[in-house]
This record gives sequence, C-alpha cells and structure tokens, in this order.
Amino acid sequence: MAAGWNAKFIVETWSHGGPITTSIGLAVASRHTCGRHVCIVPDERSSTEYVEALSEAGVSADEVIVAGDAAEEVMEDLVGVDFLVVDGLRKDFARVLRVAKISQRGAVLVCKNASAKNAAGFRWRSAVEEGGCGSRRLVRSVFLPVGDGLDIAHVGAGSGGSSSPVMGDRRRWIKHVDRQSGEEYVIRK
Repeated sequence: MAAGWNAKFIVETWSHGGPITTSIGLAVASRHTCGRHVCIVPDERSSTEYVEALSEAGVSADEVIVAGDAAEEVMEDLVGVDFLVVDGLRKDFARVLRVAKISQRGAVLVCKNASAKNAAGFRWRSAVEEGGCGSRRLVRSVFLPVGDGLDIAHVGAGSGGSSSPVMGDRRRWIKHVDRQSGEEYVIRK
C-alpha cells in the first residue's frame, strides 16, 4: 500500500514481540519509492530485536529511533510523513497520530490492532482535526477486520473541513462497521 501511494517518508511504531511482516513490507516499499523508512521503538531491547528480524529477512530500516515513552516528541521532529503505521496496543497511539506532521500532499495513516481495548473509542475525525500540523481533513477512512483489526485513513493536507456538506441539502450515506463482528451497516441520513 505504501509503494502504491508512492510514499517518500514512511514512519512506523514497533515494540518487542510484535509481528515483523508489516515492517518488512514497509522497508521494501521504501526501497521501491526511493523513500525513507523510520521505525520508532520504545527501548533498546525492541531496537535490537527489530534490526535482527529485518536483517534475517534481507532488508533494513533507514533509521531506528529509541524513544522510550516519548514517541510524541519524536514524531514532532519528523516532518513530511507520507505513510504512518501505529500500533493500537500502544497507550499513546492516538497522541502519536495527532502530532504527526504530514506532508503537503497528505498522508495515509494506519492503526494496527484496531480492535484492541485502547483503540475501542478511537475516531479518526478527532485525531485528524485536533492535529497540530496546520489544516488537515479526513478524506476517507475504512476499518478492515483483518487480524486484530486494521483502521486506515487517507488524510488530505488541503484546507476545508470534511464535515461541510458537499452538495447543499442532499442526503448522504453513512457506513458503519461493527468492530466486534465485522458487519457493515449502511444508513441514509
């Protein structure tokens, strides 16, 4: 997905014991797009495990940052993010999404383990509109019941709110996905 969006700056958060397949895919995508891949880990143990797992797969991250509990501060220094993957198991994942400084052309934000207890009350609109990097708007979001849940949002960097009506008083369709069962409800409002 990151290569399909031609992402030049890919950032992910990873911790000890997490699956490495997403990280391998992001590293390969960054090579294909001639981009930069940065991984933020909470401690040295996670950093060592991450680097070893990637080297076994034959790829490497451009940069591994050990942040401890200060992932938000690290994200504030990373400007122009095109593709961001955070883990819903992290207690601060929503704050990481809010402080991300996306590129001028927008970004794709991904939350792994979105069915987790920490991510249960999470809404993209609140994370995007409260973000501190200028005007951002939620273009589209989707929840996929893959693994422990995958929540994906496309965020545009242009001005204008996503909540403003596009065509006057026309009715619109609202889609809701039940995170427990994966059922999709479509409601006309």
